[in-house]
Amino acid sequence: MTNQKETNMKVILFEINSESYGVPVEQVLSIEKVDDITRLPNAASFVKGVMNLRGLIVPIIDVRNRFQMGESVVTKESRIIVVDVEDMKVGLLVDSSKEVLDIESAKIEKAPEIIGGPSANYLNGVAQIGDNELLLLLNLDRVLNQDDVADLLKIEG
Repeated sequence: MTNQKETNMKVILFEINSESYGVPVEQVLSIEKVDDITRLPNAASFVKGVMNLRGLIVPIIDVRNRFQMGESVVTKESRIIVVDVEDMKVGLLVDSSKEVLDIESAKIEKAPEIIGGPSANYLNGVAQIGDNELLLLLNLDRVLNQDDVADLLKIEG
């Protein structure tokens, strides 16, 4: 028997604009159906508003808007992925949530520098899943930079 020390990364898969993204499962607290989101005056354009999740007021980020891909349209497939970023609970509005996936660390590559566009800054790496599908792995700490976190903490507090 071989001692298999191959490390795997568990990620939650979700879609935005028919592209597959993943976030580390250890940062995901829950996946929710989209309920009433209360708009906030003077919030950043990518902040959709706040939502009451079992007594916790959670700021909701429109990931599509954050990546400058337009405004999200909420459908019955839309989901809120509640994540923990720097000890703050934040909801990510995504087009759909698919599954939990185990990815071998060896299959994860650093995001090529040639990848441009606003979302490139938010990537931790790229993994090949299946024959022709790539999974973009998000770095949630970069999705919300220090200034964003400070602004959201004012909302959450």
